[in-house]
Amino acid sequence: MKGENFWLVARPIAHRGLHDRGRGIIENSLSAARAAAGRGYAIECDVRLSRDGSVFVFHDDLLDRLTEASGPFARHDSHELARIALRGGDEAIPSLAKFLATVAGAVPLILELKSDFSGDLALAGAVAAALADYGGLVALKSFDPALIAALRARAAPWPLGIVAQSDYDGAEFVGLPSAQWEELTRFTHAAATRPDFLSWRATDLPAPVVEFARAVAAIPVMTWTIRSPHQADAARKHADQIIFEGFEA
Repeated sequence: MKGENFWLVARPIAHRGLHDRGRGIIENSLSAARAAAGRGYAIECDVRLSRDGSVFVFHDDLLDRLTEASGPFARHDSHELARIALRGGDEAIPSLAKFLATVAGAVPLILELKSDFSGDLALAGAVAAALADYGGLVALKSFDPALIAALRARAAPWPLGIVAQSDYDGAEFVGLPSAQWEELTRFTHAAATRPDFLSWRATDLPAPVVEFARAVAAIPVMTWTIRSPHQADAARKHADQIIFEGFEA
């Protein structure tokens, strides 16, 4: 493992913050960030663009599951999104700027750049701009190699990682061009992405790429999503770090 990136495996990572809907702490909210930071956990969160190019912290491509609104997230401008309440809590969808100001370097952040694999690289540039003056520890990752390759090409100063799994047969990958599907499944993007870490689906471990990354390339591997102490113990046999939710790791 590269010494400067040791912090990636130092503390367990709270998946979308330390959220607890029963207590009104919603995933990817500012309160979830505060709860994680208060316990010293690193925070994984998801970022995507508004219609007018601002970065927000939100997982889904649709608003329906997490808010009282509906329809595609990307159809809304930043001023609209900032007023949409997260269902079950008393907060609105946070901008990345507000999220960064809330964490303020107290714990590391791992930002997952969401993608529809369209070739649009605007999110990479917008995230880089948002982080330009941030002094805390940050790593960036994505399922989409194009976003990570774009950041690598511009010599982004943060650790860059690939989110991956052993197959891409899920609904979110239906319609993916064969060349992109092969790039994901065979990991042929590695020369362009040169990942500093991997973020691998826990149910796919052990996996050959993961074993090679850890044993030969000394690349740290985090795994998602761990939902119990028993699952955490099993995952640590094949990964260096866990991304957890639903319990205290």
